[in-house]
Amino acid sequence: MTRIIQGAIARVLLLFMPAIAAVSSPALGQTASQPLSVHWEELTAADFREGIRRSQGTCLLPFGIMEKHGPHLPLGTDLINARYVALHAAEHEYAIVFPEYYFGQIAEARHEPGTISYSRDLQLALLQETTDEMARNGCKKIVIVNGHGGNEMLLPYFAQTQLEKSHDYVVYVFDKRSPDTGGPAKKSSILNWHAGEDETSKTMIARPDTVHLDRAATESGADQHRQNLPDGVYTGIWWYARWPNHYSGEGALATEELGKFQMDWWVNAVVDVIRAVKKDDVSLKLQNEFYEKAKHPLETQP
Repeated sequence: MTRIIQGAIARVLLLFMPAIAAVSSPALGQTASQPLSVHWEELTAADFREGIRRSQGTCLLPFGIMEKHGPHLPLGTDLINARYVALHAAEHEYAIVFPEYYFGQIAEARHEPGTISYSRDLQLALLQETTDEMARNGCKKIVIVNGHGGNEMLLPYFAQTQLEKSHDYVVYVFDKRSPDTGGPAKKSSILNWHAGEDETSKTMIARPDTVHLDRAATESGADQHRQNLPDGVYTGIWWYARWPNHYSGEGALATEELGKFQMDWWVNAVVDVIRAVKKDDVSLKLQNEFYEKAKHPLETQP
């Protein structure tokens, strides 16, 4: 009798095993309780759909560049650090992170080896097509996490140009990379704006294997002061006039302690941005209202 019962149970299990396997099959995508990569390029098509749902349509576009960073840091320092921050932040507050993007403004470093400097028209066109394609795939809230100081005029301008024609998504630009106060005391006696104490310390956390601290003092990172113009007067050559070596600061003074403090702050700041953007239900409504009024400006009420 026992053998008969066992045989019956086995036949029942065999009957339902295909259904059980189908439900648990990875091919159908991740369930809500399973971990999901934040890397756009690592997701399957089905998992990408689930990622858009989990992220509430919020995606990050970490934005770097390819340029010289003193004698001791890698060409992709800005990209490396921005991606480190974006990926770690997205793991705390889920968002999908776009792959490496380095098609920004870096004309001022064209004289240095390894610099990739795209034309201004291509920079804007490619960024527009990229955000359009991200939105077409469900990213209706796109946060550009800027890691490069040379983009700080390009990106707000790009965000402004989103008002030229209707879009069904919002572009947010986050361009703060260091806290205003706090952390370990800094030792630099000169401006550390590029590959200096701060940026070198951060890269020691993101990719310590790419930092050559022993080379940091082989070039000068001092301001050369080769222009004499009144405050408020801008020229495109201003950076080269001051730091022709494409090095501003004293990278040799960098420490892991400072890097950890600043990178932790940056990650937490991006986490806060993601959460705020997810809650934002006003920006797109205002954009749509603006687009409609822009069609008939004479009918706009004061």
